[in-house]
Amino acid sequence: MKKIVLSIAMAFVGLGVFAQEAAPEFTVVKENPITSIKNQNRAGTCWCYSSLAFIESELLRMGKGEYDFAEMFIVHNTYLDRADKAVRTHGDISFSQGGSFYDVLYGMEKFGLVPEEEMRPGVMYGEALSNHNELTAVSDAVVAAIAKGKHRSLQVGADGQPLWKKAIEAVHDIYLGERPEQFTYNGKEYTPQSFYQSLGLNAADYVSLTSYTHHPFYGKFVLEIQDNWRWAESYNLPIDELMQVFDNAIMEGYTIAWGSDVSEQGFTRDGVAIMNDAKNGDLQGSDMARWLKLSEEEKKVTPKPSNEKWCTQEERQIAYDNWETTDDHGMQIYGIAKDQNGTEYYMVKNSWGESGKYKGIWYASKAFTRYKTMNIVVHKNAIPKEIRKKLGIN
Repeated sequence: MKKIVLSIAMAFVGLGVFAQEAAPEFTVVKENPITSIKNQNRAGTCWCYSSLAFIESELLRMGKGEYDFAEMFIVHNTYLDRADKAVRTHGDISFSQGGSFYDVLYGMEKFGLVPEEEMRPGVMYGEALSNHNELTAVSDAVVAAIAKGKHRSLQVGADGQPLWKKAIEAVHDIYLGERPEQFTYNGKEYTPQSFYQSLGLNAADYVSLTSYTHHPFYGKFVLEIQDNWRWAESYNLPIDELMQVFDNAIMEGYTIAWGSDVSEQGFTRDGVAIMNDAKNGDLQGSDMARWLKLSEEEKKVTPKPSNEKWCTQEERQIAYDNWETTDDHGMQIYGIAKDQNGTEYYMVKNSWGESGKYKGIWYASKAFTRYKTMNIVVHKNAIPKEIRKKLGIN
């Protein structure tokens, strides 16, 4: 694509003193195709938006054309599965809006995919975007009443199915819409499964990678975060090699599903993510809601690029162990850009609509990405051959 130059004004507020550096000018080094910016709005569904954005880009890379998949179809099925596991574990597995990239990989293989027009967000309550506040209030209460209630046994219907499952499914039908069993797309009849199969995707081609020292490198482990409730495994790489995967993937034409901590002052409303030594304070929640809990003054603080922190493997681990790096938000990385000083940034597609200075796009410095990445999902062929060999991936 054509080289573009973008200018951003960055300011650092500290102790009431305003300091300003020269505004960086971004030049695109490599940019891979993405689909349109989406808006998850008032729903903790970044995991689904970012994963499906990644899958949509995979189809563009494969020459299959442009698709827009229905997030709510995967969300509906995932919430029902999560409710089931929460009840089976008597509430020890949390029931919440969050999820993981694996929920989409598992979901498209198990349930299939449907086009966006078959299950649009907000339709059931007359809006154009999701608002899951009321849905969560109702569904959380139902699941908690069953999972944590003092029941000797659970009631079942004449068909042998637990009645509570029918109740929670009905709640999601009401707020998200019923999942289509058949539909027509471009003049052809499909089921969700046959539609998925027609796309030529293989969920087994996609792998999760992370980098932490409490498990051996070059093996797999279940990343210990609440939203990894399906207990999906990630390959564990030293951070330097994980960063090699980022660069190799982008330069070879692949995009990346990126899980990161955005509750940092450096993740700004101006569409820039830069890492410095500032602490993020005691925040609760996740995703955009967590970021929004920063004070107005904290949101305005943009670290100076010259003050960026380049973390070690040990510092990454300490931040994870101390809950300073948390599983906040899923996004899609699709390119690399440089500023006028040669500092490299990843180009990030967000799911907060056309917000920020770049209308839904963020620029995350490599220093930020190195420190605050929780995990990524890539096509296995996006991993350098020598690293794939160490991981035993064919």
